[in-house]
Amino acid sequence: MAWRRPSGSASRGEWLSYARFLALFTVLYNLAEGLVSMGFGWTDDSMALFGFGADSFIEVGSALLVLWRLRGDEDGCSGARLNRERKAALGIGALFVLLALGTAAGAMFHLIQRHPPGTTLPGVVVSLLSLAFMAWLWVSKRKAASALDSRTLEGDAACSLVCIQLSGVLLAGSLLYLLVPALWWADAVAALVLSAFIAREGISGIRAARRPDFTGGCGCH
Repeated sequence: MAWRRPSGSASRGEWLSYARFLALFTVLYNLAEGLVSMGFGWTDDSMALFGFGADSFIEVGSALLVLWRLRGDEDGCSGARLNRERKAALGIGALFVLLALGTAAGAMFHLIQRHPPGTTLPGVVVSLLSLAFMAWLWVSKRKAASALDSRTLEGDAACSLVCIQLSGVLLAGSLLYLLVPALWWADAVAALVLSAFIAREGISGIRAARRPDFTGGCGCH
């Protein structure tokens, strides 16, 4: 079945089916997570939670790029496949950079306005759930990326790893505000940290995809 991780002796077709399942699961889960996070973030004036929700939609975009990239993958190391690898990798990197800019701008606005969040309890709940799901997705996507030797899948796995990092920062910022309300700025600072993580990953992906010797990870030269 597509939702079961293939064994070490599995065929390329089995890994392709598994990679598509992971991408589809990522789309569905992050749509729900993004809507919930942005809803609570807007209601409770939590920029960290709102930015985290926006990141969920970036992951949706990343997963959709993976699904597009995997079309016709059975053609092997063709020129069309390499072209899809490059475009998908560039697209994922660009999504990261756009998210970083938006999250940083929102956090700076709240710091300047000295506007604390209403509550960060939803941030604790959302971040804990995300840590559990994203850890599984990250490990699974890395295995699929290795089996299929794809830079795009590696980038998507990195997207899940960034989400793990963001979840940890969101959890730390939310707990700090719950324990010490006087530290109203912790939420906005957490959002700034999130933007730094995101921007670093995005710029790294774009640079790799623009290199003249970019192979897409599939061994094409």
